Amino acid sequence: MLKILTIIGARPQIIKAAALSRVIRNGFAGRIMEKILHTGQHYDSNMSQVFFDELGIPQPDYNLHVGSGSHGEQTAKMIAGIEKVLQAEHFDALVVYGDTNSTLAGAVAACKLHVPVVHVEAGLRSFNMTMPEEQNRIVCDHLSSLLFAPTETAMENLRHEGFMDSKAVFANGRGRQVYNSGDIMYDNSLYFARIAAEKTTVLKDNALEPDRYVLATIHRDNNTDDPHRLTSIFKALLQISEDCAVALPLHPRTAKLLETNLEKELHEMLLHSNVRIVPPVSFLEMTALEQNACMVLTDSGGVQKEAFFFARPCVIMRPETEWVEIVEQGAGIIADADSDRIIGAYNVFKNKKLNLKPVFGDGNASTIIAEKMLACI
Repeated sequence: MLKILTIIGARPQIIKAAALSRVIRNGFAGRIMEKILHTGQHYDSNMSQVFFDELGIPQPDYNLHVGSGSHGEQTAKMIAGIEKVLQAEHFDALVVYGDTNSTLAGAVAACKLHVPVVHVEAGLRSFNMTMPEEQNRIVCDHLSSLLFAPTETAMENLRHEGFMDSKAVFANGRGRQVYNSGDIMYDNSLYFARIAAEKTTVLKDNALEPDRYVLATIHRDNNTDDPHRLTSIFKALLQISEDCAVALPLHPRTAKLLETNLEKELHEMLLHSNVRIVPPVSFLEMTALEQNACMVLTDSGGVQKEAFFFARPCVIMRPETEWVEIVEQGAGIIADADSDRIIGAYNVFKNKKLNLKPVFGDGNASTIIAEKMLACI
């Protein structure tokens, strides 16, 4: 039996892990044994525990409780904690998702101990090396012996970087293998869309009407920590809210920064506007908000994709995106934190119907990943 250790820490990873855990439980229970390690990178209950409860993910076998801290301090604690687990118990492989500090820590700890690293969501590139996520995903790709790319663009990135004919040799003479699995988040969106519609009341609770509001999310530190960028974004949201309600689920960190990084007058306007500030939402609530929004404005990579899955146009409040397919399909516009560009993109999409091609697989990424792990490890 293949025994794997899954590393999670931030809520996008918890959600992605739900898809693979579900497939292992329902289709591979006799062939794959999974244990879960939670680094504690997200430790607020609304940002972490609710996802285990709601998505039916098994409770973690290990929790490092690392909490917040600088990138170096947080990552170092994770590496040390993961290393201890890997030394205390035998695992055939370690699975990491995405591009967080938890991803990097898991890859470093496992590779040092010659445990094969499986990277789900490999090959993404924004080409912005100031982004911690870009740094993490590149290092993780190079430390991984089994890579699962979510799109053909990600495969092409890996091809250009030499992964397809890599000379890298891992423990026991293992070479590197790369597959296009499709996007594991698409699995979840298909699976949970109906459940979200039946089990959430987030629209009613916040007086939101389907197709009559814009969903906005802001969490990246280059937006929240820069008063100029944050002010520019909120000026755009306030102007848009004069035309359409704006639902804004706020990350706890962003909520704290509004009072200090927004101009006082702008903050007062926000409190009396048609911008509905919503507490952090669960995955099912977020799914319901995405399904029913007329448009999505975000700096989140995951939310960009989910908007695409539900055929909702997306204004990308970053200078670039690793999900270039969304822009190429005409479903996304990169507006950065420029209020004029954000408002311009909103006006472009306001009455536009999307006609999208499937670029994120067929919703069976988890099964492909499980099958390939059995065959390759």
